[in-house]
This record gives sequence, structure tokens and C-alpha cells, in this order.
Amino acid sequence: MTPQLLAWLAAVPQRAIACSGGIDSLTLATAAHRAAPGTTLVVHSITPAVPAAATARVLEAAAAEPWDLRIVRSREFEDDRYLSNPLDRCFVCKSHLYDAMTDAVEAVGGTHTLLSGANVDDLGEYRPGLRAAAEHGVRHPYVEIGAAKADVRAMARDLGLEHADLPASPCLASRLYTGTVVTAARLHAVEVGEAVLTARTGAAVVRCRVREDVVRIEVGNAERPRVTPDVVAAVLAAMRAVDPGIRSAVLDREPYRPGRAFTLTPVRP
Repeated sequence: MTPQLLAWLAAVPQRAIACSGGIDSLTLATAAHRAAPGTTLVVHSITPAVPAAATARVLEAAAAEPWDLRIVRSREFEDDRYLSNPLDRCFVCKSHLYDAMTDAVEAVGGTHTLLSGANVDDLGEYRPGLRAAAEHGVRHPYVEIGAAKADVRAMARDLGLEHADLPASPCLASRLYTGTVVTAARLHAVEVGEAVLTARTGAAVVRCRVREDVVRIEVGNAERPRVTPDVVAAVLAAMRAVDPGIRSAVLDREPYRPGRAFTLTPVRP
């Protein structure tokens, strides 16, 4: 563990960490808990946008450490602003998450500082959730010590975490193109489709992006030959079994690129 992070954590003795189940937040939660277990809360929100595998990783880590884990249910699915999937959907979502975290802290009578696992690489991307964090007084330890994703992975290895090389996987709602309405069925269909795509291709990073009723499959350039018509058909069948409103699936014309669904530009099917 880097001395810089340990020093940072020592200066913030009471902390509540938003843990999504990705490697950034898993590493931060583990480091903070081991440094001061009595004053560290780990908060995980269960919503249709959080993959079941992510929740499973959080529960597994919480049992192994063991963390003081608080499960919350943020209320973004009760907010029409979120469901309409505007360009700043992440702002709405994170606002609800941080509200739920604040409630969890107040429930234990604490004065915990809210922390996120954002790293310096995230600052170069479109991240409206960071605005929500600023409005809620959330701090970002990795950003404040200048740690990038590679640094976080190195910390995870130092801590002995088995998921140190876990590919980045934002919430399932990030697979819906801007303006495509968020529904629980669509998000679960994405989760199922990506599981099939991973199993059939062996690709480390896959995306089943949805624009209205069309699924656009994304994989890395090297894996594109593995996405045969049979694979596309299998993905479509699995997704339609969950959400019959899905009409078709295609391999995207371009290889995987992060954040492609955040757009206001019409996309050809």
C-alpha cells in the first residue's frame, strides 16, 4: 500500500466509502478498513443498474475482511429525470447514491466523510457524477494523491486482492444510448447479453449497448472476428428472452470505445 494513501486515510479518520464492486472502490474500501476498521463504513447500493456480479464481489470482500458494510437502495428508479436517460444521467444517479450514503452515516450517528474511488484517469472523461460528488462534499483519495488506474491496480496487488486485473465495467445504465429510456428489463437484458457474449468469445471487455430496440455489440478489435453471426444471434435471443422489446442486434462498425453511449448524435443501426 502506498504511503501517500495511508497518510491520506490517517488524516480522515471517519470515512464512508461508496463501493460499487469495481476494482477502484474495492481497493479503497479494503485499504481504509485495514487502516481503521472501527471508523470505516462501506456502502453498496443495490439497484437494477448494478450487475449481480459486482454485488457478489462486494459481499465476498465484506465477509472476508470483515467490513462494516451497509447495503442501501438509492432511489434513482423513482426519478423520471434518471429514467429519461439525459446526458447527465450520472449526475442524477450519483445524487441519489450520495443521499443514501448520507442517510446511512446519519443512522449510525457518525460524521463520516463520503469517499469515492474515482482516480485521475476519470478526470479526462465525461463524468457528470463528479458534479454530484462535489455538491455532496464527497472526496476522492486517489485523485488527491495523484493515483491513476494503473496505480490502483498495483495497490490492489499489494493488498492481495484477487480482482486486481478486473476490467472496468461501469453501471449497466451506461450501456443505454442517451435518450433511450432506462428500464429494469433493458438493464437485465444487457447483463444477460454480455454474459453470453463473454462466454462465447472469451473477450475480456464486451458491451451490449442499446439504442431504443437495437443492440450494438462492441468488443476489442482483436476479438471482432469471434463475434460471428451465430454469436450475435445467441446474444439477441438471450436478451429478447428478458426484454421482448429488443428487435435486433448487430456488431458495431467500430471496436469497443469507453463512453460511446453518451451522445446526442443520431446513430445508424
